[in-house]
Amino acid sequence: MGPESKASKKKFTALEREREGMRLRMSGLTYAEIGKRLEITEQGAYKAIMRALGKLREKVLEDADQLRALELQRLDVLFNKMYEQAERGNQGAVDRCIRIQERRAKLLGLDMQSDAWGDDSTKEFYKLPADSISPNFMPVYRDIWAAKHREYVLSGGRGSTKSSFASLITIEQLLNNPQVHGLALRQVKDTLRDSVYNQLVWAIDYLSGYFDLEGKFKCTTNPLEITYKPTGQKIYFRGGDDPLKIKSIKPPFGYIGILLFEELDQFRGTAAVRSIVQSAIRGGDHAIQIKVINPPRSRNNWAIKDMEIPNENRLIHRSTYLEVPPEWLGKAFLDEADFLKEINPDAYRHEYMGESIGIGGLVFENVSLRKITDQEINQFDHVLHGLDFGYYPDPAHYARCHYDAARLTLYIFGEMRAWKAANRRIYDLMTAAGLLPSDTLICDSAEPKSIADLREYGAAARGAEKGPGSVEYSIKFLQGLKSIVIDNQRCPHTAEEFLHYEYEQTKDGEYISSFPDREDHAIAAVRYATNLIWRRRGTA
Repeated sequence: MGPESKASKKKFTALEREREGMRLRMSGLTYAEIGKRLEITEQGAYKAIMRALGKLREKVLEDADQLRALELQRLDVLFNKMYEQAERGNQGAVDRCIRIQERRAKLLGLDMQSDAWGDDSTKEFYKLPADSISPNFMPVYRDIWAAKHREYVLSGGRGSTKSSFASLITIEQLLNNPQVHGLALRQVKDTLRDSVYNQLVWAIDYLSGYFDLEGKFKCTTNPLEITYKPTGQKIYFRGGDDPLKIKSIKPPFGYIGILLFEELDQFRGTAAVRSIVQSAIRGGDHAIQIKVINPPRSRNNWAIKDMEIPNENRLIHRSTYLEVPPEWLGKAFLDEADFLKEINPDAYRHEYMGESIGIGGLVFENVSLRKITDQEINQFDHVLHGLDFGYYPDPAHYARCHYDAARLTLYIFGEMRAWKAANRRIYDLMTAAGLLPSDTLICDSAEPKSIADLREYGAAARGAEKGPGSVEYSIKFLQGLKSIVIDNQRCPHTAEEFLHYEYEQTKDGEYISSFPDREDHAIAAVRYATNLIWRRRGTA
């Protein structure tokens, strides 16, 4: 045999890179790290992995009917060979014929199928359509069906489809296990309806396009609950902030065998999550935990530390939007990601690549203190005004700022703070600080009477648009800015709050992705001032 050609050697190298790249990506390495290992660029590593994922997707989407027909032909050949011996009384041949017939009946769907957990009482066998799963999640899906692990941590940034996959697999497992109920959790119960509940309702609607599920689910908001009517199975919804209600769940039959944790990092630490699992899973031989996490900014968060501890019963899967078919995400999403990557690489790494980029417990690591000149202020054409009401011991705080959308920069150049001040006094102090009658003033909507007073005095005041999760979203918006520039001479209270605001901690000193409701009056006023900006982004 002659020497290997350069072309064949290059092809072999490319295949090896694809395989090794997939292995390294599954182990959690970034594209940059994979590129270094494979001695190629970060972009080259990404392309190699995309090629491998594309091949995997093609394999998954292969025509099942053709494969089934081929398998049946092979079984027919084997059966014909053994049947003559079986007719002559060969007991071994008889047994083999029976096994071939059983396999043939299973391929044709003639027998009642059994589910992944070995319960053969279900009459229907559901598997997610291949085109509903992003290629990067195919190994996880196979692992779940092989029951190799009991706990699955799905970690990823925006657009990685981790929450969609989690909701689809939750509904699938419920359908295939008629004795099993589900429990969906977030740390704060008031955020359940607009997040995990809506996500599961979407999954039901989506799967109804493939399976006969129309009208078979009852989804109610009072109580917040989903019921599969043919069996009476339920998906319960609870908040980690009320552990007694988790303990009090009593399914009418069977047991809770599916736990879905959303926003894992917001729960109150390892011990709190373990307590929830122990309270919920009582009875039954099989259970699955699905934990979804947008990695927090701080590497000191308890969930990040917990993921570093080896656990043979746990599979950790990391994903990004780059592994998702682009048409699933749309041009607007991809353009926004590219823009953030260019203007604020650190925010891009955190929000889209799912990397924890901070250390310690500081919430805002993008604050810059400097004098904002009168000349700069005169050029500001998008001045925002926000008011956080207070009296004593909490003060009223007014913020004046400018948002530069092109540079993702917020300039805070005015404040007013007062204790024990009536609404008229607050209005006078704000006008002295620069508020004009034509300026839109966005206030804490929890004080409608005070807002009405300010309107009567002449202010164009309105309540902030709030909702479950609005505090978290608005703070993440501020964290995602390239810079928050604060004039600490004009705004000393604002500078102090932004510089020292830290994540909440558990009693054991572990950081959690929760924001303290204290020493945040200036921060609240700035959140209200920017309310229409981040609410618009949230809606989009």
